[in-house]
Amino acid sequence: MNKLKEVLYGEIESFRETGHKFFNGELNIMQFKHVSGGFGVYAHKGGKEFMIRLRIPSGVTNVNEMYKVYEFAEKYKLSNIHFTTRQAIQLHGLNIDEICDLMIEALDNDIYTRGAGGDYPRNVAISPLSGVDSSEAFDVTPYALAVGNYFLERIYTYKLPRKIKVSFSNTESDSAHCTIQDLGFAATEKDGKEYFELYLGGGLGQNPKKAVKYTEMIEPKEVIYYVEALVRLFMAEGNYENRNKARIRYIVERMGEEEFLECYKKHLEEVKSNENLEIQVNNKVYSKEGIEIDINNKRIFKQKQKGLYSVYIHPIGGQLAVNDLKKILDKVKNFKEIEVRLAMTEGIYFRNLNGNEAIELLELTENMSAKTELEQSVSCIGVPTCQIGICNSQGTLKSIINYFKEKEYCLDILPRIYISGCGNSCGVHQIGSIGFTGKKKRVGEKIEECFTLFIGGELGVGKTKLGNSYGDIPANKIPELLYELSKKIENSKLNFNKYLLDKEQEFREIVSEYTV
Repeated sequence: MNKLKEVLYGEIESFRETGHKFFNGELNIMQFKHVSGGFGVYAHKGGKEFMIRLRIPSGVTNVNEMYKVYEFAEKYKLSNIHFTTRQAIQLHGLNIDEICDLMIEALDNDIYTRGAGGDYPRNVAISPLSGVDSSEAFDVTPYALAVGNYFLERIYTYKLPRKIKVSFSNTESDSAHCTIQDLGFAATEKDGKEYFELYLGGGLGQNPKKAVKYTEMIEPKEVIYYVEALVRLFMAEGNYENRNKARIRYIVERMGEEEFLECYKKHLEEVKSNENLEIQVNNKVYSKEGIEIDINNKRIFKQKQKGLYSVYIHPIGGQLAVNDLKKILDKVKNFKEIEVRLAMTEGIYFRNLNGNEAIELLELTENMSAKTELEQSVSCIGVPTCQIGICNSQGTLKSIINYFKEKEYCLDILPRIYISGCGNSCGVHQIGSIGFTGKKKRVGEKIEECFTLFIGGELGVGKTKLGNSYGDIPANKIPELLYELSKKIENSKLNFNKYLLDKEQEFREIVSEYTV
């Protein structure tokens, strides 16, 4: 047994005792959360059931591992698994003994939960089509996995002020959110050579900030030097007293960008002087024989490897039925050399399919996956599950989709919507073209669930923007607002972004009818 596993196995029974103390009322929710988050475990609202987050490294998994996830869900009689916005898998509705037993079973199968929450480096995010995307600078997968392994080997030793998020994007579209992370690596090329552009000190949630661009491009083999330098800066300069000010973006705010970058460079010089952290990676060679097809479907993506395709499956709200997972795995298990990647949009890609395999998977999942951009919206887990949630984000998303179905409206007019049940931005609402974040607000004589509407968020290297607030809307009015907006855009014969540009006054007038 390696040292990491030996340590992690040894922690579980102590955590089980902590869990029982919380369940019996001997610890309050914050005392428990302070311990449980580091194990990837959180209590549901009410404190009787729990969630565990499986740390899937950069969302890179495979059919055998997903079968194991299915077996966990089946054993504990779960109806759904939840894909997260950080390429992990959450299992909900377990008691504390089931949580700890599952933690052991997961470790037995090289699936980790340690550091999947709490004040630790979180799952290193990655563009899910990295390695097969025809527009990419290069495949960032091996670098992301190397950083993830570096974190995991030390996960039980970290004493950080709060969490750190690191991402790797393979294209300028920044699908891994590099430009709003604590540390982001964006792949680029110059004079035929591969480099990363570096972004530091970004983040969403309360007081969101775009990341600061580093002054120089860096060589990919040196990524871990830059990771370790940021960890050391965070430990030296981070706020251990006030959790509300304990993210790296507040250090940037306090120092100013220029002084922050100088401070970072000093830590980087120290790391480079005293450590040997260069890495050598081997990019995957794709040799599977392809079969080309001609098909028009929003869920299929043509790979840069000839005749090979990736198929995207997006269960509504990231909630995939366990029975559907089994059907999918039974279908793909005999496909040769396929890959599985979790996305940051609460979906899953099956990659390296030849054309015939892609068609088979599309047909099987026709009624398992959202089809339009609106249906492929993102929502955090929210009330009534989340302990700190304010509003029912999943319920709001389902209400939107059901309202459009009742109106028999299936045109692909609106972009993907991002919904957070509170200000913490687990639904990354601030970078969506349309985003909502939940709050409670007095409307007339009653306190109602409302969502603040954000418009105009955008991701992209050199063009990331945070959305602007357009007021608060009662949750039960959101479906009607979005439907009316869809009809207006349809009649204008413009796309969503052009409509906002050309018809801003009309848009504001529509929204004003629903705000409170």
